[in-house]
Amino acid sequence: MSEASKQLKEKLFLNKKNGNFRVDEKVIDKCEKYCAGYKAFLNNAKTEREAVKSAVMLAEKKGFVPFDRAKKYSAGDKVYFNNRGKTVAFAVIGSENVENGFNITAAHIDSPRLDLKPNPLYEDLELGLFKTHYYGGIKKYQWTAIPLSLHGVFAKKDGTVIDVSIGEDESDPKFVINDLLPHLASEQVKRTLSDGIKGEELNVLIGSRPFKDDEGSELVKLNILSILNEKYGVTEEDFLSAELEMVPAFKSCDIGFDRSLIGSYGQDDRVCAYPALTAVLDVNMPKKTAVAILADKEEIGSCGNTGLESDFLLHILGDITKNIGGDLSVAIRNSRCLSADVNAGMDPTFQDVHERRNASLLNYGVVITKYTGARGKSGTSDASAEYVAEIRELLDKNGIIWQTGELGKVDIGGGGTVAVYIANMGIDVIDVGVPVLSMHAPFETTAKLDVYMCYRAMYEFMK
Repeated sequence: MSEASKQLKEKLFLNKKNGNFRVDEKVIDKCEKYCAGYKAFLNNAKTEREAVKSAVMLAEKKGFVPFDRAKKYSAGDKVYFNNRGKTVAFAVIGSENVENGFNITAAHIDSPRLDLKPNPLYEDLELGLFKTHYYGGIKKYQWTAIPLSLHGVFAKKDGTVIDVSIGEDESDPKFVINDLLPHLASEQVKRTLSDGIKGEELNVLIGSRPFKDDEGSELVKLNILSILNEKYGVTEEDFLSAELEMVPAFKSCDIGFDRSLIGSYGQDDRVCAYPALTAVLDVNMPKKTAVAILADKEEIGSCGNTGLESDFLLHILGDITKNIGGDLSVAIRNSRCLSADVNAGMDPTFQDVHERRNASLLNYGVVITKYTGARGKSGTSDASAEYVAEIRELLDKNGIIWQTGELGKVDIGGGGTVAVYIANMGIDVIDVGVPVLSMHAPFETTAKLDVYMCYRAMYEFMK
């Protein structure tokens, strides 16, 4: 290739290059330091309730206070809104007129898991078990024969709410869903992969020791209830008003000889929620009011009063606009949003589900996803060309490594994010997030460089 051709190619071709070749050791060190905090967040926030608590704790250390309608706020003030302990939003009041719009980042903090049924506890063959109902899109077979922990709350009739977390400390017991041994699985292996383990077979083993009484039935169940009553003061009836979730008991960790990757449960979408959170916490005096919302229920359609299909975000923007003084409809029309959600990183072993030219890769930076949806773009917002150009300019101007990506081949499948619900409000929105391997599995993989670039994108956007 001639020098002229080489120069023309560099000028005209899309520059898609591994991010590690585009940064120096100082940036790598920043990635490492940032991701140490991210891994700690993952370990402390395995459910949406725990994510809200962890986020609020970090925010209060940075000077954020609960929003108070009786107070008057001005530029630089930092407030937060807690919705039922399962969705939370943080705002830094901007110096410009609020009618110039908000800069919003939106991520979700719920992840696929196994919820306990309302009446979960039973005994069979003198073993104690929990019945579960899986939450979100999972491959059911992945949840067998791994250590599980129990998280959530009991809400008692007197209004008391009791936090539960068993299985995270080294000294804690763990739980497990057992699978059939291969010696006796000749019929099971004939099932399709999706039915290799059926929903009603996701039964969690929780004990085997009977209550010390050699008379009566269900003595193992009685013993388990006795333990729970002694520890939490609950009875079997209290399960009816509980929210209890089984999640993997794994801790987050570095992956690879070079420690360049992170392995953990729940990275979809806490790998974007943490950058959105830490970015807004680092913003001090933005021009436009910066808002970061961490929402619940995305994995099941963003429904309910803690999902982004509700009016919670609208109410937050309304409260801020009314407090500062301005017209909400004008402010919303001038607002912009980054929907902070993951994309499917292309796996070397399963490349055939991707179209290479439009697939995201690990270590190639934060992913811009213009549209999601399924097949014919069903159920997506599809960001405008003008807004995509605006975000490209923002990222390039600030030296942020980024790429574009689709969620697999056109006819293979697809997925959705919260972007469509924010777009329905009349706000410009686009998905910007981190590529993930083994998405929705009990243990997902991301690249540290991509996580850090996601933070930088969120910060420059809200700043």
